[in-house]
Amino acid sequence: QVQLVESGGGLVQAGGSLRLSCAASGRTLSIYGRGWFRQAPGKEREFVAAISWIGGTTYYENSVKGRFTISRDNAKNTMWLQMNSLKPEDTAIYYCAATHNWGTLGELSRATFFELWGQGTQVTVSS
Repeated sequence: QVQLVESGGGLVQAGGSLRLSCAASGRTLSIYGRGWFRQAPGKEREFVAAISWIGGTTYYENSVKGRFTISRDNAKNTMWLQMNSLKPEDTAIYYCAATHNWGTLGELSRATFFELWGQGTQVTVSS
C-alpha cells in the first residue's frame, strides 16, 4: 500500500505564492508517475501537472504553465507544486495522485489514469 499526504495549502491573495507538498510512504518502488489535480466547487476534478518519477519528465495544464512548477525528490519520496502568480480561479482542493504507469499528456490528464490519491489540501486565492 502507498499512502499520499498533501500539505501546504492555505489562503493567499491574488499574485501570491504557495508551495504544496505530497509525501509518499509505503511500497513506493512501483510508482512511475505522480501528479496534481484540483477540484473547485461544482466542477469536475481537473489535471494540473504530472512528473515521471524516474526521468523527471513534466507536463502541465495550459492555464498553469509558466506559473506552477512540479518537482520531486526521489530520496525523500516527496513531490512539490510551487504555485506563483496565483489567481482567484486557482481556488480549489488540490489532490496529489500516483500511478504505476506513465503515459502521454492526454492519458495523464485523466484522473482515472491514477490509482492512488491523497486526501486533498484547500487552496484559496482571494481577489
